Amino acid sequence: MDKIKPLPAKKVIRVLEKIGFTQIRQKGSHLFMRHPDGRTTLITVHPGEDIGKGLIRKVLSDAKLTRDEWFELIERIL
Repeated sequence: MDKIKPLPAKKVIRVLEKIGFTQIRQKGSHLFMRHPDGRTTLITVHPGEDIGKGLIRKVLSDAKLTRDEWFELIERIL
């Protein structure tokens, strides 16, 4: 099984946008994203820093994505 790897915030945002999430608001480093079906997630954006494995797992949980779906999206989009 693949391991979840840290990724730059821009790439995580791009993947979420491809599956229908939109950026709603940003306050400081916190970017709030929402899906039309009501799912929401929060991403911390720090230039030059990657989003860690723990936060990516939280985003997957919020977005109701499985690890397999995540890896498939990463391969297809990035």
